[in-house]
Amino acid sequence: MTAIGLVFTGVAVLLHAYIFVMESLQWTAPSTRRTFGMSAAEAESTKEMAFNQGFYNLFLAVVAAIGMGFIAFGDKGIGLALVLAGAGSMVAAGVVLLASSPSKARPALIQLVPPLIGCLALVIARF
Repeated sequence: MTAIGLVFTGVAVLLHAYIFVMESLQWTAPSTRRTFGMSAAEAESTKEMAFNQGFYNLFLAVVAAIGMGFIAFGDKGIGLALVLAGAGSMVAAGVVLLASSPSKARPALIQLVPPLIGCLALVIARF
């Protein structure tokens, strides 16, 4: 179960690192605008918000990745706490997106399912 948890948490970490790149580094790029369904004017007017939000995603990924490292190298208590803080926040943010914008169910599920599976598998492995 630990391996499954680490794999799914790793997928979540990579996904949130990619979201960081899109939101903080490439927000006004045509490919990112297509992904988020925005015009150039919308992207320009929301650039500062997206920059901040991208770092939020990066910080969650970093916390979860550090937790994965602790689990992989033997300190499962600290590792699980960090994974649950980072990946658990990813799950919570996905739930908020789903609840507040049901039309964005697909991106919400993409954001929340891998870390949810990772967290559940690691909690099960702990007991």
